[in-house]
Amino acid sequence: MFTSVTQIRVRYGETDQMGYLYYGNYALYYEVGRAEAIRELGFTYRQLEEQGIIMPVAELNVKYLRPAFYDDLITVKTILKELRTDHKIQFHSELYNEKGELLNVGVTTLVFLHTGTKQKSPLPQALKEKLEPFFKQS
Repeated sequence: MFTSVTQIRVRYGETDQMGYLYYGNYALYYEVGRAEAIRELGFTYRQLEEQGIIMPVAELNVKYLRPAFYDDLITVKTILKELRTDHKIQFHSELYNEKGELLNVGVTTLVFLHTGTKQKSPLPQALKEKLEPFFKQS
């Protein structure tokens, strides 16, 4: 299992009239967590795109447990629970407030596609090699 942790402060413009983090912005927080997780592995989305791979979102599942509020410092935990070798990758996201309370969980499924043809592509070999040590059985 691979886990990455990122923190984001809820900005005023991300809240609704009640001061709650607007429900649509949780997907943006997942995106920040995914981008930073990939960066921790030594890659960026840009580098993958330069190698001819794009990663559109194919599915997003979200469960809201309790609200986040303006100026809260949110911890975004991004988890890869399995190492798939096909054309999909699933990022599990957990958002926590400063008290450590679980606020929100989500699963985002992305697909690897060749940039030019938009055809499915397997997990890029370089990314697979970076991830494999996290999934080795002891």
